[in-house]
Order: sequence, then C-alpha cells, then structure tokens
Amino acid sequence: MPDSFAEEIGGIITEYAQLEGPLLPMLHAIQEACGCVPAEAHAPICEALNISRAELHGVISFYHDFRDAPTGRHVLKICRAEACQSVGGVALGEAVLEKLGTGWGGTTASGAVTVEPVYCLGLCACGPAAMLDGKVIGRADAGKIDALLAEAGA
Repeated sequence: MPDSFAEEIGGIITEYAQLEGPLLPMLHAIQEACGCVPAEAHAPICEALNISRAELHGVISFYHDFRDAPTGRHVLKICRAEACQSVGGVALGEAVLEKLGTGWGGTTASGAVTVEPVYCLGLCACGPAAMLDGKVIGRADAGKIDALLAEAGA
C-alpha cells in the first residue's frame, strides 16, 4: 500500500472513530479513497474500534459492495435473480463473461471492466437487467452491453 494511502487511511480512521456506529461509514470512506478496503487497513481499523479481525472480516464479507482489490475502470453488474434468469439472464451472463475473458467478480486483463453479480436491480419486468457504471439497462442482451462498453471506451 503506498504511503499516501496509509496516511489517508489513518486520517479516515481518526475522523470516523468518534462517531456512533463508525465502522460502515469508515469502510465506505476508505473504499472511496483507495478503491477498495485493503488488507493493510484491517489492523488499524480493529485497533481504533477495539474489534477483532474476525468481526471486521464478517462485516466486510457480509456487504457485497466492499472489495479487497480495486475494480476496473468500469463496473458491469448483471442481475442473477430468478426473474432475470427466467428471461435469459444466465445466457447473458455467460456470453458477457466469455467475451470479456473473466469470471464473476473478475476484472478484464486490461483493467477496463469488472463484472459483478447482483441479485436484483429492481427491473424485474424489464429483465434481464444489468448496470454499467451506475446506469441501469433493461432488456439487456450481449449486443446492447457490447455497444455500451464500446461507448464507454472499455
């Protein structure tokens, strides 16, 4: 971890440690600053909050938005819930993963795209659903996702 991250993480811990219920806001702030919650941040967080590494790991692993490595420049989320599966979501996911050459939660070799599974984007009537960099995509298919990735420069 670069020294600048270590200093930044220390500052975030100091800033949030005095709040009531500081852990989640602290983790979000660290991830915003570093692109992830790096392992090097775990010990200082545990020490500041007087929690065990197991407790910290439980929180980080429970919430799917926390990452231990930075994402690609673009994040593509594909719905894996039953409604989207029933209208082609499984085939869509497989096609996109094959085309990008990565697996669920993986990032392309170029670092351009991270593909994450999600379990409902609230577009059940317009499935299969996906989300690229926060923009929801209804009735997604491989061609639509390819076009959006190309437009994004991925």
